[in-house]
Formats: sequence, structure tokens, C-alpha cells
Amino acid sequence: MTSSQVVDHTPLLILSRIPLLRTSFEGKLPPGPRGVPFFGNLFQVGKGSWITFTEWKKTYGPIIHINLAGQSVIVLNTHKVAADLLDRRSPKYSDRPRHIVASEILTGGLVVAFIQYGGWRRMRKAAHEGLNARVVWKYHSLQTREALLLTQGMLENAESWDDQLRRASASMIMTIVYDWPVLKDVKDPLVTDVNDFVERLLKAAFPGAHLVEVFPWMKHLPSSIAKWKRDAEEWFKRDSAMFEGLFNTVKERALNGDQRPSFSATLALEQERHGLSGKEAAWLAGTMYAAGAETTAAVLSWTMLAIARHPEVQRKAQEELDRVVGRERMPTFADYEQLPYIRAIVKETLRWRPVDPDDYYEGYYIPKGTHCIANVWAMNHDPDVYGEDAEMFNPDRHLDEKGLLARAPEETKGEGHVSYGFGRRLCIGRNIANNSLFIDIACILWAMSIEPIKDADGQDIMPDVDAYVFEGLVVRPVPFRIVTKPRIAEARSILARNLELHGV
Repeated sequence: MTSSQVVDHTPLLILSRIPLLRTSFEGKLPPGPRGVPFFGNLFQVGKGSWITFTEWKKTYGPIIHINLAGQSVIVLNTHKVAADLLDRRSPKYSDRPRHIVASEILTGGLVVAFIQYGGWRRMRKAAHEGLNARVVWKYHSLQTREALLLTQGMLENAESWDDQLRRASASMIMTIVYDWPVLKDVKDPLVTDVNDFVERLLKAAFPGAHLVEVFPWMKHLPSSIAKWKRDAEEWFKRDSAMFEGLFNTVKERALNGDQRPSFSATLALEQERHGLSGKEAAWLAGTMYAAGAETTAAVLSWTMLAIARHPEVQRKAQEELDRVVGRERMPTFADYEQLPYIRAIVKETLRWRPVDPDDYYEGYYIPKGTHCIANVWAMNHDPDVYGEDAEMFNPDRHLDEKGLLARAPEETKGEGHVSYGFGRRLCIGRNIANNSLFIDIACILWAMSIEPIKDADGQDIMPDVDAYVFEGLVVRPVPFRIVTKPRIAEARSILARNLELHGV
């Protein structure tokens, strides 16, 4: 979301929240910054809210209460308080606030991220069975193929490196979810359609976008006189047709004995056991794709920035690749356990620059209906957990004295960061994401060196580590340029042979 969006919606948000203001509470609220009458802290929170929350942590502590024009919000700033509430008390904090337009009308109550806890469990269980750590090995070959194509594309055309990341991520997710052929272009109409769906969903869910969120009786207005409702209903029909068409194509193949792995095929074969309707299964598959493509590409874009700025990290990674893999073949998932530094780069990127920095106690009263926000940024940059250099990109923090992966900090579920969330809402696709990031980074750094571009005087033009842009679901670095150079004379021919083996 941009700061201009916050301003644009502010008047509507103010009008909608004033009737909900409370004058007394049943107990002591957590501390927080003083707001102004009616508006509360609304004007203090905008673009880059996670930075503001992190600054407030220094004054008010690990758990903060703010008031956004009548909406009570609790911000959690440390691993401990987030784990206490979102992990250890997850049944109480696993629910979602009601989104009448975004959830109930625009998506028919079928997007797993918005579903209230009772109806969410069936879909979550089905998704977990299709993407958990015990089954994701089935997708290794597909992920390797996309990593090879990505590496070839970046090697041939460094100018388009970001488009290459977007294409590879979208293609990988489409193949895993729908057994789809390789996408040749990031502007493929199917990718555009799904990205448009994500944008509509985010706009509808933005606070203050629709008065019906505060006056629920408006949901019963006839569509003929409520354009917002009529538009949402029409988009639900169109998006349902898109997702059901994609899912039913795979389902038909799977029921006819097609053994090629995909999330939709697994879901189709187990749909009845999970008690999912055809529409529920189709939307579950669709939202798995919508949530996965942008996030993987965004994480890789931050990785490229970090590699360009830290030649010592690139050198260590390539030394490990030469030692374990050599220069006559490319990395594979068989090398996974022997490449701890590559895996540490994955962990460090996710810690250093989480692409979703905000993820929607003791002695304090938290009113029912309060929104809890986990400030992932503050937790991932906590010097008490990661050391005084927590602001720096340093994969070595994830390794022990023997160069092996160290035990991850407590409360991170072995990940080394909290970017995948908490409790029962922990990211379903994290195993797929970790594997894709591993094989992409390994193949890229095996084949090439990445450097910043130079100015007219031959000086490096370093990308800005603090500048960012919002795109859909994620935060990405401001666009920057890099140079790619083959580091192995036979890199192109070895890539071509590997792609031929993968049927490309």
C-alpha cells in the first residue's frame, strides 16, 4: 500500500469508525503513543508502518496498543510476545476479522487467508497435505527446470533480470499448482489475470474502502442500487470461472490416471475425503498460486541486491559450490545437505528483508475484536536475538563454528526468522518457497558472478538497501541494474545440456 492510498481512504475510515469509539475498558491496555481525539493514531501510521512500530518499540516496549480511528490494534514486536499469543494461544488468535466485500462477496468466502477459523480448518488441512515437507520432493524436478531457465535467462540478458525472476516464479507456481507448461513471458495473460485478482482483493480489504464494513446491514442492499456490491459479485463470477476452469482441467486428467504431480491433482483425488466442494477446491488451488508467485520473486530480488552489495558473500557461496559441486555439473537437490552456506543465504534474505513486514499479555487487557499485528520486521532485526549487526546482511549468523547450519533462534520453528508467520496461520507453502529459493540461488551463483553497474568514472553504483516499493502482496527493492558474468567457461553448454535433460 502506498502512503497516498492511506490519505485517500482516510475520510471514509474516519466516518466509519467514529461510532465505534469506546470510553472505557475492562482492564489495563498495553502502552502506546498518544493519539488525537476521534482519529487516534491514524495519521501516525502510513507507508512503512513496520519502521514506525519498530521505533515505538524503543519507547513503549514489546507490545503496543494503538487506536486507528476507533479500531483497537495490538502490535507485537518481539518473538516472545508473538509466540505467547499467536503460537501458544493460537486457537484464540487464529481467527480473522470480518471482511464483507473482500471475503464474503468478492471471493465468496473461499480465500483461505480471510476465512474465519471454523471453516478454515478443512481447507488448511487439505493444503498442508499437498505442500508439507514429506511430499514436496515430488516438485524438485519442476523447480530445478525453472532454476535452469532462470539462470540461462539472466546469463543471456542481465538487463531483464527482474522480469526473469518474475517469469520463473510465476511459472514454477503454475506448474506446481496446475501442472502447467513453462510460461515463456511474465506478461502471459494468465499471470496478468491472477495478478489483477490479487490487486482487486487488496483494494477491497483496505480499511475504509467500503462503508459496509462498519454498517453490515448495507450488505443486504439490492445489487441494482449498490454498484460496489454489483461489481464484487460480477468479479466473483469471473474469477470463479477462471479458477474452476484451471482446477477442473487437472482434475479430469488426474481421475483418468495421469500421474504427473501437482497440487491440484493431489487435491482432486482427496477432495471428497477433505469434504471440499468443487468450488472450494478450485479456489484453494487458485489462492495458493496467487499467494506464491509474487512472494518468491520478491525474495529473490532482495537476494540479488544483497549479492551485488556483498561480494564477500558471493565469494563464500561460490567457494562452497566449487568444493561440493565442482565446475563440470550444476547443483541439484542431492547437494542440499552439503550446501549450508547457500541455505544460510536463503534464511538471511528472509530475515533481513521480509517481503511482508507486518503479518496480521501478561497483565494486559486485549479487547475482543482487537486486531493483532506481528511486526515481523522488528522481530527479524532484534539485536537481542541476532546480535548488534542485525541490520546487516550476514549469512554467517546462521552457521556454527564448523560451518554447518546452527540451531535456529527459539520461536522461529527452525527457520531462523519469522517471515512465514505464526501459530495455525503459519505459511502453508514455506517448504516449496525454501526449496525454490535454494535451487535458484545455487544455480545462479554456480553459473555467474553478479556485480553492480558502474558510473562513467568506473565506480560501482550500489543499489539502495533502504528504498522499497509496494507491489501487490509484497515489498520489493526499488528497481536497480546489475551485470552478470559467466564464471565457468562451459556454463552455457552445461546449462543447455541440463535443460535438454529436463525436456526444455
